[in-house]
Amino acid sequence: RLFFSVPFLFSSLVWSGYLEYDQDVLIPEGWTHAGRVDPSEELELTFALKQQNVHLLEETLRLVSDPDSAQYVGGLHRFPPKSQEPREKRQHFKAGLHLGVTPAILRARYNLTAADVGSAQNNSQAVAQFLEQYFHPADLAEFMNLFGRTFPHMSQVDRVVGTQGGGKAGLEASLDVEYIMSTGANISTWVFTNPGRHESQEPFLQWMVLLSNMSDLPWVHTISYGDDEDSLSTAYMTRINTEFMKAGVRGISLLFASGDSGAGCRHLGKEKNSFRPSFPASSPYVTTVGGTSFKNPYKVTYEVTDYISGGGFSNVFKMPDYQVTAVQGYLKSVTATLPPQSYFNTSGRAYPDMAALSDNYWVVSNRVPIPWVSGTSASTPVVGGMLSLINGQRLLKGLPVLGFLNPRLYKLKGQALFDVTEGCHLSCLDEQVQGKGFCAAPSWDPVTGWGTPNYPELLAALLTK
Repeated sequence: RLFFSVPFLFSSLVWSGYLEYDQDVLIPEGWTHAGRVDPSEELELTFALKQQNVHLLEETLRLVSDPDSAQYVGGLHRFPPKSQEPREKRQHFKAGLHLGVTPAILRARYNLTAADVGSAQNNSQAVAQFLEQYFHPADLAEFMNLFGRTFPHMSQVDRVVGTQGGGKAGLEASLDVEYIMSTGANISTWVFTNPGRHESQEPFLQWMVLLSNMSDLPWVHTISYGDDEDSLSTAYMTRINTEFMKAGVRGISLLFASGDSGAGCRHLGKEKNSFRPSFPASSPYVTTVGGTSFKNPYKVTYEVTDYISGGGFSNVFKMPDYQVTAVQGYLKSVTATLPPQSYFNTSGRAYPDMAALSDNYWVVSNRVPIPWVSGTSASTPVVGGMLSLINGQRLLKGLPVLGFLNPRLYKLKGQALFDVTEGCHLSCLDEQVQGKGFCAAPSWDPVTGWGTPNYPELLAALLTK
């Protein structure tokens, strides 16, 4: 593969709204020609050569990620430490009233004890940041001082890949780092900070190419960023998917937030709308995490849908085989209450795959404790931290790490997860759907996936083979 950047002079374009590129169109829909840019202005381009034998890569990913396959190993590259026996299964316990979600509340709801922390060597996790979002080490230390006293933890990131900018900390970056490190506690954590833009949005391809060119990487990566699927070219998304597959074949788990716009809404014309899926959440080669809320916002109760939880069906990528049975089961069971089929693509990749609490978090940013922080940006690092804990236990047992989780997750059919069956998420404010998207239902649904983790049971289910 050849990737390089060059200064390039280009005609200035002015754009309003979203666009859908076609690689053969010089000026995409929604843009108008406004003349040439100043000769001193530079535009950085990345050229990605078309990959060969992608079908073989996809088949290899399927074989190494499917626990029923004779070739299942979670990935191709493994260096586990000497085997040790895993800890015994934990008992459930609950907490009382609370004033917001903290690490202690998450541990109470998902049945993690103070002993559920990392101990395996060669285990690590990461978050990726974009759009000039940076964390401050002092915020992480203060967060752990306030909220991490009841369990062993680390208060420093082990490695930053990229350059941390100056100025104020970003709330997004603070949230991601604090919650992957408090859920996946005592596990080496990296932060990838990615500069620049792709068409004013996150440079996902440059980040993934960076990962593909690194030999030493964390096993779990969580990403709380995404774009409207229709704002990116199919060629660009497909090229990113190739890099996602490469990561999965290496045993890397990629988790993406499902978004905070429910089913989304795209205006197609006069009184005509459709739902608006998000990418990379809609990629078939990542695990997508939705959001939930406590039924009683001030108590550790069962969970219902968070109305912002992103979910739906891709308009670009077909439904992968691993989820066909689950998704068709949902569509058949809720036929009477589904939105009109003109709003979504019933044959597309459906998401999310699972969920966690996404409402009312405490975050420390710029040395200030901030309440009421919400979004699937919160639920994603929480799930990522738990998968890192499970990876650690697998490594101690001499097993490979989980790798691309979805084929195995869908074979569990909801086992070891708390099923979320109440609530709907938002969508288009029009006469036909009146702001309501999809609704939760027993088993898998396009709002919360298979549900939220019951950690000791999920550990037991994923600690075999």
